[in-house]
Amino acid sequence: MNTHYTRTAKSLHWLMALMIFGLLALGFYMSDLPLSPDKLQYYAWHKWAGVSVFALVWLRLAWRVTHRPPALPASMPAHMQWAAHAGHFALYALMIAIPLSGWLMSSAKGVQTVWFGVLPIPDLLSKDKELGHTLAELHEALNIGLLLLIAGHAAAALFHHFFHKDDTLRRMLPSR
Repeated sequence: MNTHYTRTAKSLHWLMALMIFGLLALGFYMSDLPLSPDKLQYYAWHKWAGVSVFALVWLRLAWRVTHRPPALPASMPAHMQWAAHAGHFALYALMIAIPLSGWLMSSAKGVQTVWFGVLPIPDLLSKDKELGHTLAELHEALNIGLLLLIAGHAAAALFHHFFHKDDTLRRMLPSR
C-alpha cells in the first residue's frame, strides 16, 4: 500500500498553495489601493490567477478521484480522521467557491475577465451594482475563512509530525 501521495498530487498541492498564498496577499493588498493603472493591473493579474486556480482545482479533483490518496495512519483516532476528511472537503469547496464568487462579483460589477488578456470569460450575471457589492463581501469572507482553514490544516500537519510523530506531513512533502 502506498504511504505517500503521487508526484503529480504533490506538485498540484504545492503549486496551488503558492498560487493561493500569492492570490491572498495580492487580493488584500490591492483592495485598499486608490484607483490607478497599477491597481487595475493588479486586479487583472488577480483575476487571471484566480481563473487558473479554478481550472487547477478541477484537474486536482480529477487526479484525486482517479488516484486514491494514501490511507490515514491506522493509529489516528476516528474523530481526527473525520476532521481530516471534513477539512479537506472544506478546502476543496473553498477552492471552488472563492474563484466562483470572484467571477460572479466581476460579472455583477460589469467588469469582464479576459484570461491573460486573450480569452474572454463570459459573464455569469448581468450588471447589478448592489449585488456586486454583496458578492465582494462574500468573496472577502470566504477568503478569510480559507486563511483560517489553511492555518488549521498546517497546524494539524505539524501537530501530527511533532506530537504524534506519524507520517502525515512527510507523505505530502516534495521529497521523501
